[in-house]
Amino acid sequence: MPPPIETFPNPKPDRDYEIAIDCPEFTSVCPKTGLPDFGTIRITYVPGDRCLELKALKYYLLEFRNRGIFYEQVTNQILDDLVASCAPRRMTVVGDFTPRGGIKTVVTARYER
Repeated sequence: MPPPIETFPNPKPDRDYEIAIDCPEFTSVCPKTGLPDFGTIRITYVPGDRCLELKALKYYLLEFRNRGIFYEQVTNQILDDLVASCAPRRMTVVGDFTPRGGIKTVVTARYER
């Protein structure tokens, strides 16, 4: 079970502003081959009442390191979990995965309240 995704109060909840987070060392495991998958997870969001705490986010993402999961599933799972933890106004999660076998995959999942 992944660690909780901690949040903190938005210092400017009355304003729409965007937060962009890049996680360039994301790893998971291909459920078909068991080989490691590498990529960058990009999170962009407009916070509601809560903001994501970065250390907790880092530990949450590390939990995927040994988990067999497809690109599409992991990108949508991250979006679902982050939306549940901080209830943003808008959020986009992009899984930009390293090419494997000559194929590059980028998965984009969006949420809007």
